[in-house]
Amino acid sequence: MKKIQMTTPIVEMDGDEMTRILWKMIKDELILPFVDLKTEYYDLGLPNRDKTEDKVTVEAALATKKLGVGVKCATITPNAQRMDEYKLHQMWKSPNGTIRSTLDGTVFRTPITIPSIHPAVKFWKKPITIARHAYGDVYRDVEIIADEPGKAKLIFEGEDGKVEELLVHEFKGPGVLEAMHNTDKSIRSFAHSCFQYALSLKQSIWFATKDTISKKYDGRFKAIFEEVFAEYKDRFAEAGIEYFYTLIDDAVARVMRSEGGFIWACKNYDGDVMSDMVSTAFGSLAMMTSVLVSPDGKYEYEAAHGTVTRHYYKYLQGEETSTNPIATIFAWSGAFRKRGEMDNLPELQNYADQLEGACFDTLNDGLATKDLVGLMEGITPTQLSSAQFLKAIRERLEKRLA
Repeated sequence: MKKIQMTTPIVEMDGDEMTRILWKMIKDELILPFVDLKTEYYDLGLPNRDKTEDKVTVEAALATKKLGVGVKCATITPNAQRMDEYKLHQMWKSPNGTIRSTLDGTVFRTPITIPSIHPAVKFWKKPITIARHAYGDVYRDVEIIADEPGKAKLIFEGEDGKVEELLVHEFKGPGVLEAMHNTDKSIRSFAHSCFQYALSLKQSIWFATKDTISKKYDGRFKAIFEEVFAEYKDRFAEAGIEYFYTLIDDAVARVMRSEGGFIWACKNYDGDVMSDMVSTAFGSLAMMTSVLVSPDGKYEYEAAHGTVTRHYYKYLQGEETSTNPIATIFAWSGAFRKRGEMDNLPELQNYADQLEGACFDTLNDGLATKDLVGLMEGITPTQLSSAQFLKAIRERLEKRLA
C-alpha cells in the first residue's frame, strides 16, 4: 500500500510512563505502516525536561505556534514524590500549563461515545464538550501559611503611583491564605476561542461562574464574555445556536437534566473538575478527546488522562497490561485531520476518519480493554491486552483503507 503523504510536519511531543509506551506502539502499529510521517519531535519526558531545565517544553510550544498543529503524549507534573523518584533539580511546572500559556488557548474536551456504553446520567443522549479556560486562577496562585497572629492584605500598586489596599483577614492564630489572578487579555482570548469553536461545531455554548459571590473576579469574566459575544451574535443567530450564561451551581443542575449536545465553558478549576465528571459519567477518562485551540487558529491535541502510572509499574515488572489507547489514538487522528485541512490533503483527512472508524469497529465488535469491558451492555465483550487491541484496530483499519 502506498503511504499517505504529508507536506508540513506536525509537532510531536513525547511523554511519560505507560502513555509513552503506548505512544510508540500506536506509531508502529497504526501510523508508520500507512503514513509517510513528518513530525518535529520533542521529548517532553520528565528526565529530558529536567536535563534541559524545561526549555524543551517552551521549544515545543513555540514550534506548535509556528507550525499550527501539535500532538502531545501525557506527561508528569512533578510533586515531592516525583522529585525523589526522578532525582529532579527542581519541581518543574506542568508542561500543559506552559503550552497553554504560550498558545493563549482554550482546552476543549469531548467524550468518545459508543452504543454499548450508556452514560451514567440517564438523560444524556449526546456528548457534552467541556471548554476549559487554561490560564490563571489557582493554577497561578501564590500562597502563604500564616503561623502566627497577624494581618493579611491585598495590595495593588499601579505604575502611575495609585495604591489600592484591602484587608483580607486579621488572623488571631495560625491559618492559610491564597491570592490568584487573571488578565483581561486571557479572558478575552478564552471567549473568542469558545465562540469560534461553537460556530465550527454549530453547537450552543453555556458559560458559568459565581459572580453573585465573586462580584469583581467572576464578574469580570461575565462582562468580558458578554462584550465579546456582541461580535458573534448575528453569526450565532444564523447558525441557529445560542449563548447562555448562568451561575455555576445552576449550570451543574441544568447539565444533569439536559440531553447534552452543547459546549460548557468553565473557568480553569471548574473545567478541570467537570471534564473528569463528564468523561467518567460517559464511560472512561480514557475515552475523552482534548484539543487546545488558540484564538489565532493553532491546535494541540492530546489525551485527557494522565500517564497511567500503575500500569507502567506493572509493565516494568514484565506484566502485560490492558491499557486503553483510544484517547491517544484520537489525539493523533485529530492532529492528522487538522493538518490535512490546513494543507488541503484529503487523503490525510480520510486516513484520520478511517483510523477513528477502525477504533469504533473494534469496540462495536466487543473487543476492548479492561476499563471498558465492565461498562459494556447488550454485547459479550472480550478483554484484550493493549498490544492485542491495537492489532485488532489495525486489521480493521487495513480493511477500511483497502
